[in-house]
Amino acid sequence: MTTAKSPDTKIGKEARRDLEFAVSALEEHKALDVVVLDLRKISDAADFFVIATGSSDVHVRTLAESVLEAVEGAGRTPHHVEGVSAGRWALLDFVDVVIHLFHPTLRQYYQLERLWSDAPLVATGSAG
Repeated sequence: MTTAKSPDTKIGKEARRDLEFAVSALEEHKALDVVVLDLRKISDAADFFVIATGSSDVHVRTLAESVLEAVEGAGRTPHHVEGVSAGRWALLDFVDVVIHLFHPTLRQYYQLERLWSDAPLVATGSAG
């Protein structure tokens, strides 16, 4: 992924760890079009949004479960989880890091990258 910036050193330890584990799990399970948006300067909703696509409902569920397993394995419990069982869209809210996983048609419909276009992109290969 080509990006404008990579995360700076002001990321908190928990947010950095959540990003690392989430992005790693997504890449390991072949998520499509993984994007990390840095919201720190534009919103109090979260520090980062991770957006990714699964190729099918089963793939979206698998991605969500793998992220939950990875981040929870590091001792972090999600604040809120939604939509995993349906597999069309899943939200995994770790407060500082919120992961949005979509079926391709829903990602195109919601266009979160466009909605949050003011947010700088973060290089996924250097999320840590």
